[in-house]
Amino acid sequence: MSELNQLFRDRIGYADQNALTFERLPEALALMAVAIPFENLCIMDGSITAVTEQYLVTKVLLNREGGLCYEINSLLYLFLLDNGLDVVMTRGVVFDAEKNAYNTHGRTHISILLRHEGQTYLIDSGFGGNLPLQPVPLTGETVVSANGEFRIRRAEHALGDYVFEVKLKHKDEDWRTGYTFDSERAITGLVDSNEIQRIVVEHPDSRFNKAPLITRLTPAGSVTLTSTSLTVWTDGVMSKEEIEGEQYAELLNRYFGRGIGPEPINNQPERSITL
Repeated sequence: MSELNQLFRDRIGYADQNALTFERLPEALALMAVAIPFENLCIMDGSITAVTEQYLVTKVLLNREGGLCYEINSLLYLFLLDNGLDVVMTRGVVFDAEKNAYNTHGRTHISILLRHEGQTYLIDSGFGGNLPLQPVPLTGETVVSANGEFRIRRAEHALGDYVFEVKLKHKDEDWRTGYTFDSERAITGLVDSNEIQRIVVEHPDSRFNKAPLITRLTPAGSVTLTSTSLTVWTDGVMSKEEIEGEQYAELLNRYFGRGIGPEPINNQPERSITL
């Protein structure tokens, strides 16, 4: 087993030492959603490094940080590839619900396409809290997990040929558009991940170069921290508090195990989401 393969399993708490199979993917994706946060803290700190395999191993697996889609899904792609699964990556354009329009700064979302027994599935562990936690077929079939309902609709769109749609548990009453992607544009290396990083870091319309954001799923819901607020969802109930000053550093440590302070809560047993 490669170093990346073993470190990835250690990072998410996946104890099985056999090659990861398609059938076991939901378990691994659920563990990953709890263990690895979606975050832009390196961008806000000005710590920008080229996206390579070694960079991803060091940042996410050894330093136990999280990342954005071009880091999380790129690392997952390498892990799935190392386990013998038939995967490529693809780029998509995220839909901005507030503006009711697709982002204008390009194909900045990267996700994974997996082929299994003649069928193609979308895998995405890098879309904030909008994670399906299992493969989503490109057939239009609805997939249900602990995080909600997810489906992929065929589309004739200038931005791509499929649309990823989301209906989060406790949060969405109706389906909403996540992003459009192009299934015909296969990516097998990390060059696009670096291009996406450049856009996310530099573009004035990027939402991830403005203020710190870190979020992850929990077995009971989710937790999201910004420089001004903490939002926790627990069994469908949301609590939100405004924060200031030193509270940010203390909460970053408590909920995400970052910084210096008391033992972080996510070091305690908290490793499964019921599917």
